[in-house]
Amino acid sequence: MSIPRPQSIRVLIVDDHGIVRAGLRMLLESQPGLTVVGEAATCAEALALATGEQPDVIVLDLDLGMENAIESIPTLLSAVPEARILVLTGVRDPEAHREAVRRGAMGLVLKEHAAETLLEAIAKVGAGEVWLEPSMVARVLGELTRPQTAQPISPEAAKIATLTGREREVITLVGEGLRNQHIAERLYISEATVRHHLTAIFAKLGVADRFELAIYAYQHGLAKPPA
Repeated sequence: MSIPRPQSIRVLIVDDHGIVRAGLRMLLESQPGLTVVGEAATCAEALALATGEQPDVIVLDLDLGMENAIESIPTLLSAVPEARILVLTGVRDPEAHREAVRRGAMGLVLKEHAAETLLEAIAKVGAGEVWLEPSMVARVLGELTRPQTAQPISPEAAKIATLTGREREVITLVGEGLRNQHIAERLYISEATVRHHLTAIFAKLGVADRFELAIYAYQHGLAKPPA
């Protein structure tokens, strides 16, 4: 099954199992618009290849034998600022998932999912969006989505109170996984205006990117996680 993509996406595969890497390469290169620029089995190999090839998407296994790949995420992003990291893992530890997101991963896919799920996730992450597949949202959010103890004066409530009505609408649509173009169409505004709103929202809420904004929105009731 071919997943539509707006442009070519260059992918780096990082997994310590050669058979897995070979299978992923065959899958990805069978899809129009996807190019595998390299394979790595260790964090050091991943860093060297990423620096040299400048991939758009790094498909990263969390368990690289004796190495914990989570710790390599900030280093990879520092070396290749334009790259997006998509975690593909058999590790089912929700805390590991949350930590990967905190360190900069743009999405997570469990290895037990169908190939089409991975392809769709790569397409979305490659386009600059987060991968918010419903079951993974539940795992990543975990404790973050549990009801919080009410406080008389909440700093977060004060931040949220500064949002305009339009900014809240933008946040809701980001929570649905919409891209800037689709948000603009939904709200009958330009993409430039959407970007302006997002810049203001990031500053007001103290989040760094769309992924953090989505997590924040779910946690504070500004958007609903996918059902």
